Amino acid sequence: MGNGILVVDDASFMRMMVKDILTKNGFAVSGEAENGQKAVEKYKELTPDLVIMDITMPEMDGIQAVKEIKKINSDAKIVMCSAMGQQAMVIEAIQAGAKDFIVKPFQADRVVDAVTKALG
Repeated sequence: MGNGILVVDDASFMRMMVKDILTKNGFAVSGEAENGQKAVEKYKELTPDLVIMDITMPEMDGIQAVKEIKKINSDAKIVMCSAMGQQAMVIEAIQAGAKDFIVKPFQADRVVDAVTKALG
């Protein structure tokens, strides 16, 4: 874990929840962003080991942000977050280059599992 994890979600309590799960399980959180545009900027700045990315956000959604981040680094590791019923968007995100996805409401073990797999 060189550069930690970037947590991206437009809801601050969701970012807090994810950060809490990650830090309690020994992962370093290097930054957070509240939309896709900021996620891309933060990615350039921090070059994190992994991005946890919400799909539905203002300004630039998660799928567009995945595409932008993949242009910067084709090896970028990204795990998507989605609410129930967003399967089509999850498939699109995975086609865009995401490694995995977790469904809200988050279950700590599923988050840890997805992060461990993505970093593996």
